[in-house]
Order: sequence, then C-alpha cells, then structure tokens
Amino acid sequence: MPRPRLTGLGAGLLSTAAMVVAGAVAWLLPVGAQTVVFGVLFLPVCALTGLWVRPADLAMGPVVVPLAYAVGVLPVAEGGGAGFTGQVMGLVTTLALNAGWLYGGTLVAGVIVTVRKVRLMSAARRKARSAQRRPAAEQAAPRTAHEAGPSGRRAPRSRVAP
Repeated sequence: MPRPRLTGLGAGLLSTAAMVVAGAVAWLLPVGAQTVVFGVLFLPVCALTGLWVRPADLAMGPVVVPLAYAVGVLPVAEGGGAGFTGQVMGLVTTLALNAGWLYGGTLVAGVIVTVRKVRLMSAARRKARSAQRRPAAEQAAPRTAHEAGPSGRRAPRSRVAP
C-alpha cells in the first residue's frame, strides 16, 4: 500500500476530489440508494485521509473530511427546488438526514489520527529516554577508528615538546 504524506491542504483536496467522484457515481444510481452508496464510499475516503496526512498536519485529517462530504454530496442532494435557495435547502436537508454517515466518517478519521499521534509521541518519548540512559562515556565515544586505541577506547594524546 502506498504511504504518501499529504499536507493538510493536499488531504483536503484529495478527499474533496474523491467525494465529488463518489457523488457523481451515486448520482447514476436510483434515488433511494444514492445517499447510502455515497455514505459507504465516504468511510474509506476518511480512513485514507487519516492514514495519508503527514505527521505535522495530523489535526487536519478530521477537519477536511466533513468539508469534502458537504462538497461531494451536492449532486445527490435531496428535496431542493429551483434556484440557489432551493439547492441550499436540499444540501442542508441531505446533511441533516445523513448525519450518521458524516459523523461516522469523521470519527473514523479522528480515531486513526489520534492513534497515529499517540504512537508518534510514545516513539519520541522512548527515544528521549534511551538517549538519557546511555552512559556519558558511550555518548563521548570516538567517531573514527583512528581516534580509538586497540581496546576501542580513545587513545591518550601524546604531547610533543618543541
């Protein structure tokens, strides 16, 4: 599986593009199945967004997926009328009726991002502890074989008189 590292903006663009494609696919289906298929397709997009966002932008994972859902659901929005106001009302109605998919996908992204952050923090803590536990002599070990004597310790420097 590829391991791309997306910025917050990149994760938002990728998830939005994927949800627009999912909305177009769902639009081709019968009216009763559109929102269910769209919601099912939303869950893997959320998981991939949580997995592929880079460590510096982990907080953006759960933020961008609801925005991608709102943009992608436009083709399958229910109950709207003609004009801009009707489209907005259809979008609001669809978001309200399908809040379970929206919250579930956001929860998936949030859990994945949280687990990744906890693992990064514990790895950093282990690394800091191991650096503190090393003895001072080991930390000041010679870097080249030339500086080390036959026993592996640093050879004493001889002083040459002028």
